[in-house]
Amino acid sequence: MNDLSIERLVPETKTRMQKGFEALLQNFASVRTGKASPALVENMAVEYYGTTTKLRDIASITTPEPRLLVIQPWDQNAVAGIEKAIMAANLGVSPSSDGRVIRLSIPELSEERRAEYGKLVKRQAEDGRVEIRNIRREANEVAKKAEKKSEITEDDLTDTLKEIQDLTDDFIKKIDQALEAKTEELMKV
Repeated sequence: MNDLSIERLVPETKTRMQKGFEALLQNFASVRTGKASPALVENMAVEYYGTTTKLRDIASITTPEPRLLVIQPWDQNAVAGIEKAIMAANLGVSPSSDGRVIRLSIPELSEERRAEYGKLVKRQAEDGRVEIRNIRREANEVAKKAEKKSEITEDDLTDTLKEIQDLTDDFIKKIDQALEAKTEELMKV
């Protein structure tokens, strides 16, 4: 980020913050709630012919019922590897397979488990906020260096720092909203 031109600083900062926010949403999606969601398993690493592959790349994942995930590998030889990956992921569900299709029945979450997952998503949200603030700090440093080198004026620096702070505030607000929605989803029985 240090070799970035000052004209590209704010757009690049926004792009980096957006990527951080999207990564957080992906983390949230992988936290189990009481209902079945393909996001729960789609990024799971599966050993497939000696290569680690994401589950979504070797199988279709559907939710025919609110509490049931059906995983249908395109290659029947992948079934054992997928079952092994699901067991290793410690999702709290046991796969049942007929040799062609794997079914995951998602049980209700206990209050204790809901509280655990609530703490987990709060920790993930705080990590997301820290990442956004780190991006802000780096962008501010670039802007201040540009002002010291007389590439921009003091007024331009003030405007740029304000834009960066506004972006930061927007993304922190989005993180808080996503956390609130995920917490509500977790607590819904």
